[in-house]
Amino acid sequence: MLIPLSELPYYAVIFTSVLKPNHPGYHEMAGHIEELSKQEEGYLGMDSARSDIGISVSYWKTESDILRWKQQTDHLLAQKLGKEKWYECYTVRICKVERQYDYSS
Repeated sequence: MLIPLSELPYYAVIFTSVLKPNHPGYHEMAGHIEELSKQEEGYLGMDSARSDIGISVSYWKTESDILRWKQQTDHLLAQKLGKEKWYECYTVRICKVERQYDYSS
């Protein structure tokens, strides 16, 4: 199910990653971080997919909300562990969404 968002503009954080072959603890931390993000001010939702390349897109009301989330204590730990243990590489892109188009059957 895609996150329904209608109040424009909003911001999207696109996190694209490649996991290392062995990544113990990753899925538990990812679930914990997703639950924590839902409690943050300005959080609007998330779409995520993982296979060879993982893509998670989280949605936020403002850039300030994104910066505050980046500094959240457990999120800082997850970032550190990601660099040390789980990710071969990743890219983070911050986008301002000014228009969107939807379709559903």
